[in-house]
Amino acid sequence: MLSAESAAVIRATLPAVAGALDEITERFYGSMFQDRPELLDGMFNRGNQAVGTQRRALAGAVAGFASALLAEPDARPDALLERIAHKHTAVGVTEDQYTIVHKYLFGAIAEVLGDAVTPRVAAAWDEVYWLMAGALIAREARIYRDAGVAPGDIWRPWTVVERRAETADVVSFLLRPADGGPAPAARAGQYVSVRMTMPDGVRQVRQYSLSCDPGGQLRRITVKRVAGGAGAPAGEVSDLLHRTVRVGDELTLSAPFGDVVLDEADTPLVLVSAGIGCTPLVGMLDRLAATGSERAVLVLHADRSPGDHALRAETRELTDRLPHAQAVFWYERAGLAEAGARTGRMDLSEVTVPAGATVYLCGPLPFMRDVRSALLQRGVPPRSIRYEVFGPDLWQAGAA
Repeated sequence: MLSAESAAVIRATLPAVAGALDEITERFYGSMFQDRPELLDGMFNRGNQAVGTQRRALAGAVAGFASALLAEPDARPDALLERIAHKHTAVGVTEDQYTIVHKYLFGAIAEVLGDAVTPRVAAAWDEVYWLMAGALIAREARIYRDAGVAPGDIWRPWTVVERRAETADVVSFLLRPADGGPAPAARAGQYVSVRMTMPDGVRQVRQYSLSCDPGGQLRRITVKRVAGGAGAPAGEVSDLLHRTVRVGDELTLSAPFGDVVLDEADTPLVLVSAGIGCTPLVGMLDRLAATGSERAVLVLHADRSPGDHALRAETRELTDRLPHAQAVFWYERAGLAEAGARTGRMDLSEVTVPAGATVYLCGPLPFMRDVRSALLQRGVPPRSIRYEVFGPDLWQAGAA
């Protein structure tokens, strides 16, 4: 895939470029948004920009892609590309925008690295960029086609038919297509984007998992109000949804996207979540119950207390409907646990993981890293562990 001449240059310069990528991407976003402020209207997440997660994810993706090309010259890192492609289609990225990104990204590289960016170095990294961009453009075209929408034309009005408080800071919204047409096909585990206009007139987009069986005409999203703190801003979209959206209101939703979906095999399942990470896994559980699945299912969830556990009663009810399912909950606050729940943090030594199981993880990144490590130590193959990250995927782009 990567020419031999460029591979030699990338191998020699990757340490320097990777070491400067955080500064490069910071300058890239700063220059691009200064010249193209319209990209912040309905495309980029201002919260992620404020705390730097989008910048770090981009830096990790570029470095990860280049490293993968060097490690396996005849292969393409499809897992990395698949995750990025779904994130892109969920906000309506189109092919022409890769040219815009190229202009500002390579301008930032030249600005940060200066004379080290010779024409030969620039040509090699240009090749890496367009290999990655070309693969993403092709994959995103297929995702749009499979979703039945034109590239970038992902939005549709939906009417709120029910609003239900799940906990003090979590609300579910049940929706149906406002235009009366059929709901688009979706798979359990996928998410939709919600686009809202903020008080300052700028549109912001956030992704929310489908938290019930997506097999019918209705869709449900379950939204946790994101509190600010530790240098992170409060969630402006989640706050607006909580404060203003009522039954009868319309929301603008995208088609469903996401590559972490319930498989169609008959192997055992382990659904592991913490906090609001339960939402895509409850959607999977609801789908299993709706289809009368006979699969062995182990549901594991960790939370601060039963009162903080969104969709707790529903999770129990769905588990009870499945003939070979069980659920185990852990709550940190001693004395508040419901009957049968464990106290403290999730401890996988307390449960038996079925042999040959497919495991789905969703929750805070440190939680998922700890659970994945524990599963690997117990002999679960890495290929059998799938995970969903809310927001830019800092794990896959730069870490484990």
